[in-house]
Amino acid sequence: MCAAINNLYCVGRNYLLHAEELGNKVPAEPLIFLKPSHAAVPLDKAIIQLPKDAGQVHFEGELVLRIARDYVPGMSVEELVDVMALGLDFTLRDVQNDLKKKGLPWTAAKGFKNSAPLTPYIAFPDQDELEATDFVILKNGDEVQRGNVKDMIFSLQKIVDFIAARYGLGKNDLIFTGTPAGVGPAVTGDSFELYWGERLLGTCLIG
Repeated sequence: MCAAINNLYCVGRNYLLHAEELGNKVPAEPLIFLKPSHAAVPLDKAIIQLPKDAGQVHFEGELVLRIARDYVPGMSVEELVDVMALGLDFTLRDVQNDLKKKGLPWTAAKGFKNSAPLTPYIAFPDQDELEATDFVILKNGDEVQRGNVKDMIFSLQKIVDFIAARYGLGKNDLIFTGTPAGVGPAVTGDSFELYWGERLLGTCLIG
């Protein structure tokens, strides 16, 4: 299992091209939803079991922050975050679309078991390295997603300040910071590789 996790926050529609590819409006402020901490599982040569009877499952590769200490107003991201990971926000897309039409919460589409696998943590880089390095998702050996903090609609600082002000932010909270364009279906037998620059952080196979 992953190390102790308190809250698991996720940012929706934080890349313009991703919002456009799903036909969603660009939000005026960060769109935050939650996953249960039990959704988080290690993404390190793992076999991930996903629902087989709930319609399409989509993958969404993301940069994930771990909060190292309780937030105090005025703290910078660098003061708050000690390590980061890459993760996959698995989504039951048909279920989500149905929930959105009914105006219902997304929990059933986003919060199921194994829906938030995480690579091992690495040290949180400084801003220059963050902006100089892309994270890349390969599916079955082909690049499907490439993201960079420079392309986010809401910066990491805006995200932590927003979450802290409205919901609270403390030690061992995680933040999935949003996915770039290129999301798509994940089915049994698919393999995923998650890279920070040229560094392979984790792999998984859909069981």
